Amino acid sequence: MKNIFFLQIAIPGNVRLRCISWNKDQGFIACGGEDGLLKVLKLETQTDEAKLKGLAAPSNLSMNQTLEGHSGSVQVVTWNEQYQKLTTSDQNGLIIVWMLYKGAWYEEMINNRNKSVVRSMSWNADGQKICIVYEDGAVIVGSVDGNRIWGKDLKGSQLCHVAWSSDSKILLFGMANGEIHIYDNQGNFIMKMKLNCLVNVTGAFSIAGIHWYPGTEGYTEQDCPCLAICFDNGRCQIMRHENDQNPVLIDTGMNVVSIQWNHCGSVLAVAGFQKATTQDKDVNLVQFYTPFGEHLRTLKVPGKQMSALSWEGGGLKIGLAVDSFIYFANIRPDYKWGYCSNTVVYAYTRPDRPEYCVVFWDTKNNEKYVKYVKSLISITTCGDFCILATKADENQPQEEHETESIGATYVLVLCNSIGTPLDPKYIDIGPLFVTMTKTHVIAASKEAFYIWQYRVAKKLTAMEINQVARTRKEGRERIYHIDDIPSGAADGVLDYSKAIQGRESGTIQRYSLPNVGLLQKYVLNCRAYQMSLNCNSSRLAIIDLSGVLTFFDLDTRVTDSTGQQIVGEQLKLERKDVWDMKWAKDNPDLFAMMEKTRMYVFRNLDPEEPIQTSGYICNFEDLEIKSVLLDEILKNPEHPNKEYIINFEIRSLRDSRALIEEVGIEESSQFIEDNPHPRLWRLLAEAALQKLDLQTAEQAFVRCKDYQGIKFVKCLGNLQSESMKQAEVAAYFGRFEEAERMYLDMDRRDLAIGLRIKLGDWFRVLQLLKTGSGDADDTLLEQAHNAIGDYFADRQKWINAVQYYVQGRNQERLAECYYMLEDYQGLENLANSLPENNKLLPDIAHMFVRVGMCEQAVIAFLKCNRPKDAVDSCVHLNQWNKAVELAKNHNMKEIGSLLARYASHLLEKNKILDAIELYRKANYFFDAAKLMFKIADEEAKKRTKPFRVKKLYVLSALLVEQYHEQVKNAQRGKVKGKSSEATSALAGLLEEDVLSSANRLTDNAWRGAEAYHFFILAQRQLYEGYVDTAMKTALHLRDYEDIIPAVEIYSLLALCACANRAFGTCSKAFVKLESLETLSPEQRQQYEDLALEIFTKHCPKHTKKSDLDGLLEGGEGKLPTCVATGRSITEYQFWMCNVCKHCVQAQEISNYNFCPLCHSSVT
Repeated sequence: MKNIFFLQIAIPGNVRLRCISWNKDQGFIACGGEDGLLKVLKLETQTDEAKLKGLAAPSNLSMNQTLEGHSGSVQVVTWNEQYQKLTTSDQNGLIIVWMLYKGAWYEEMINNRNKSVVRSMSWNADGQKICIVYEDGAVIVGSVDGNRIWGKDLKGSQLCHVAWSSDSKILLFGMANGEIHIYDNQGNFIMKMKLNCLVNVTGAFSIAGIHWYPGTEGYTEQDCPCLAICFDNGRCQIMRHENDQNPVLIDTGMNVVSIQWNHCGSVLAVAGFQKATTQDKDVNLVQFYTPFGEHLRTLKVPGKQMSALSWEGGGLKIGLAVDSFIYFANIRPDYKWGYCSNTVVYAYTRPDRPEYCVVFWDTKNNEKYVKYVKSLISITTCGDFCILATKADENQPQEEHETESIGATYVLVLCNSIGTPLDPKYIDIGPLFVTMTKTHVIAASKEAFYIWQYRVAKKLTAMEINQVARTRKEGRERIYHIDDIPSGAADGVLDYSKAIQGRESGTIQRYSLPNVGLLQKYVLNCRAYQMSLNCNSSRLAIIDLSGVLTFFDLDTRVTDSTGQQIVGEQLKLERKDVWDMKWAKDNPDLFAMMEKTRMYVFRNLDPEEPIQTSGYICNFEDLEIKSVLLDEILKNPEHPNKEYIINFEIRSLRDSRALIEEVGIEESSQFIEDNPHPRLWRLLAEAALQKLDLQTAEQAFVRCKDYQGIKFVKCLGNLQSESMKQAEVAAYFGRFEEAERMYLDMDRRDLAIGLRIKLGDWFRVLQLLKTGSGDADDTLLEQAHNAIGDYFADRQKWINAVQYYVQGRNQERLAECYYMLEDYQGLENLANSLPENNKLLPDIAHMFVRVGMCEQAVIAFLKCNRPKDAVDSCVHLNQWNKAVELAKNHNMKEIGSLLARYASHLLEKNKILDAIELYRKANYFFDAAKLMFKIADEEAKKRTKPFRVKKLYVLSALLVEQYHEQVKNAQRGKVKGKSSEATSALAGLLEEDVLSSANRLTDNAWRGAEAYHFFILAQRQLYEGYVDTAMKTALHLRDYEDIIPAVEIYSLLALCACANRAFGTCSKAFVKLESLETLSPEQRQQYEDLALEIFTKHCPKHTKKSDLDGLLEGGEGKLPTCVATGRSITEYQFWMCNVCKHCVQAQEISNYNFCPLCHSSVT
């Protein structure tokens, strides 16, 4: 940053000032002094003249009001920006709150304790509360409307300073003895602050200032120090919070009187004085520091005694109260910014984000791209690219190819002009200084420098390709210590670029690039702050810490006082108060520099007349200087304005333009011959073209090496018509409306259309086409309609695009528009209108798949003869029945593997019923039956309701029956003479299952259903009182011990037999129960006790004769069982179910509409 005095205001009567405060929002300046002096001033910027914006614009006092009310010396002034209030206090303890009314300040409230003097006042961040501290220890916290919130008397303490935390939860009280006490916002003491900066300090000292930056404009990085505390002995500490155990410590080396942060917390200004060793009077100084204690600048201030300082709201000016004067100094910040490829890159902080907001503003198209970067250090630009130097993010993993840089603490990110990261490099040295060329990036710390040859997709000259090839062999990245003496490459390498390293001692070291070799060392008389090489590396410009610009000729050989010949000479030109400079890219003797608020252009060290501006120089090329008013942009960084980009023409370009206009082309040609430059020759060529002086134009284009211009002149020479030549020239200079009008006047509508086509103005092309007719009109109309459709589609105005694509018969883009509009009916109609095997059909089908429209996708795929894609779509959309049908119709074998894969996926998610349904729809009945049996078995083990278990077993058996039917049909097809290839792939897979399956599923699928059917039937008969029938039904359950637990079977049988008084059967059932190994001893004992109780009363013999013994015998020749009654069927006539093949007695079936077992209809 640079400091330039530009305005001094004297206080009438030579009244000495005591305090000053600058309103950050409205720009008012309040200053208080002795004898009750209180003034409110305001600097108003005049912007009448063009291009005079920012600091260069003249400033006048738009307000100069003296406020009456104080009688004693005004010691404290503080602003409440949110509510536009000014609070002041004098040595008598009188406090006055002032308000703005109709452009003037008036008293609003007055308060006086009459006991002590006010030492400090501070409003909190939102302007709701004020804390006032008195010298005697009294503390008052009040609201903005004048009400007292709380008060406290800190007995035995002399207060002198107060500060709020940014969240208004903490108050810091500075004591007269130098201590700082921490209180909460209710006045409760928390602790004393540890003051690390006073360790080993002896003698008396007091607090010079406490300022806590509230974070209103964001922070330069996360966890940034923001609380500054300074003592009159020059010691200062900057803390992250009130309990920071590791603060930043500074020794300013002067007696401090006042401190203050700038508007965004990036610069701390410390005002004070220093004892001069040679003079009697003190030297007033303002020192500027970063939040991390790095010293930026020292500003010397005239006058005897400085009492206070205050920053302007934008951080571009600082006000200093010195004796009876107010000095205003311009502050030129070192913005993080750069310029590449018509793009201004700048960074700023926001209160809502911890990172820097980096904006890539394309000034040509007025478009901006925003990128958020953590811990940004600097921005460096060259050509079409920029380098963002940052601290490495510890939480973010580094790239795989950067394994050699693991643990690196800094990153250099190569970006293009829209902020896209192209290549990051992790380095270990801190990039305090970064520069770049079109092939290399050089970063330097205080001890070492790093060189990286970056690669970009850009054409290089043969020489550059040769150099790049050589460098790649040696490695793309190298690090050197500043004291190393690298020799460079072998002899014969062309030195086409230089690198210059400046040291604090004043030594300049010159290296060759890309083969880094130390060429020369030079010694300067100053400490360089900024250096810049001209375009041929012959001269070096140096701006030192004091803003003095000097020049050093690197190649001149001179003889020193000892008679020795040395290389390099310091030139005599010297300029002060310089804060920016830029060499011309195409002339080694031409440069522009910023001095105060003026821009000077030098040719061969001779200055031209200055230009009033405060812009930062972006580019100097073709005798034009591009400048950007960064101060104005950063006032509203989210909305940059093209007015803040200013182009200046240097004198030779202005003179040549005036000469051509006044004296003509021939005389101007001689002047340009004497002062040659490609830009001047191009100016002459353009003027000659305007007058159709083709010979002069061609010669001028040759001199400026403009091949396209030469070709254009040749083309003009071949034209016979003068009006045609004028039209072509008008088009060349961008006067397209004029050129079109000339073409139409010549009845050359085709040329007017061609011009508009070249410009891409298809709306005008369409208008021109509709005004006439011709053979090629239909083709051009189609092209124009499609181009306009593309225009709307690029802007996502799909409805408008559809209208033009329909007229242009562009079916491909029409399909895309329908898809984006979600007009699937229109998309379906389009697909139906296309002929078979049209190349667009697969794309439309995929669109249908993406939105889940299976049927339409299948139709489209089949229409373009892609059945496999149709099947894949069905599988993707879970339409398995459709997939199987397609596979059958097109003899595809792949469906089996897809089906198995999807079923496995469902089973992994435990969606067994979904898998069963999948297999069933795909006619994989055997696989479905296996899964259904598995579910039934699991439910049976859980002892679920028997009726539910029976249903599951019935479903399983039905699937097996379908499987059997499928096998029969397949075999029947073979018998009819169909070959194996003619049958479906699915039937082939099923045949393999038939050969390999021999288990209970296929042999006796109804066994489980039978078991639970008889189990339920026996209990129903028992409860309905048919005890004999119930016992006979229960006897059948003995065959199903593998399905129903034996304990339940024989318990039911014993119960039914006992109820039927068939105690012999009951006794056998108890014997079976007592012999079961699955019973616990307790359960077995209970059965034994129950049997004893029953059979002591009843003899275990049958009391009635029946066919029971025959039933108990069983055997292979046993009779079929009626599933309705459980009795054996002895008649020759009975009913048999068509589905489950189970029987019912003829007289019983009339009572049923459905099969009692499988519940199929009785036919």
